[in-house]
Amino acid sequence: MTTLVTFGETMLRLSPPRGERLETAREFEVQAGGAESNVAVAAARLGHDAAWFSKLPDSPLGRRVVGELRSHGVDTDGVVWDDDHRQGLYYLEHGVSPRPTNVVYDRADAAVTTLETDELGLDAVREADSCYTSGITPALSETLRNTTADVLAAAQEAGTTTAFDLNYRSKLWEPEAAADAYRDLFDSIDVLFAAQRDAEAVLGREGDAETIARGLAADFDFETVVVTRGAEGSLALTDGEVYEQGVYEAETHDAIGTGDAFVGGFLAKRLDGGDVAESLQWAAATASFKRTIEGDVAVVTPDDVERVVAAEGDGISR
Repeated sequence: MTTLVTFGETMLRLSPPRGERLETAREFEVQAGGAESNVAVAAARLGHDAAWFSKLPDSPLGRRVVGELRSHGVDTDGVVWDDDHRQGLYYLEHGVSPRPTNVVYDRADAAVTTLETDELGLDAVREADSCYTSGITPALSETLRNTTADVLAAAQEAGTTTAFDLNYRSKLWEPEAAADAYRDLFDSIDVLFAAQRDAEAVLGREGDAETIARGLAADFDFETVVVTRGAEGSLALTDGEVYEQGVYEAETHDAIGTGDAFVGGFLAKRLDGGDVAESLQWAAATASFKRTIEGDVAVVTPDDVERVVAAEGDGISR
């Protein structure tokens, strides 16, 4: 049985060689990247039967996405194929000070934006241990907003643990629209991941990470709230108890996908039966390891994560 099902958009990432600008590049490296598939890859590489479903064009580019995800052990049998729309792309120009990293999206009319609930095989969601998506998915179209709500509701009604990352993207929608969409989904979410900056800017939350976590849990009855704080580490609240975890040091080669690696590591450890403190450790270690790797996905093994955790020690429980 599939232990984790994820649902959302995956794009192809095109990156010029480091030190070159998009406007002058003559060649690009191509990789697949998307929040939900990144989480599925991390979980699969950490030993779980993970599946990702979405909608892709029946084209070489769509098949390129599926081929890459399958190479990491992700089940893609739930992908819906489309003949009328295109594959989403994004271009990543790596920066070094004083030139910032630049991301340019080219995802208009992507096949995934047309995905409706009745095209999906929801039995896989109902039979999984956990189902994950992020706030990027409902931001892409009104159709996907409705489909996301249906998927999460079906999962929770079946007893599947539902997990959701706010993952706010200002290039996709305004804070007010995002907040409305998030609140519509919250009744169907068991585990919430939220960057502190997103909780503040989009949900209007104030105070430190613990205050934010307790407020969200009280207002929306989440089983677990995980708040990430960048270089200050992460905090989780479950059953009234707070756990804190620092960041494991890493030499950053490519930071894209770090947050998804964090979520994948957390969910993987929870699915293994780990408690929240252990899962935060695995989340932080997986995220740290990802920063050393080119591309969106965490090409990681359980041994890699265990070495990071063993070297850096425990988190803080209080």
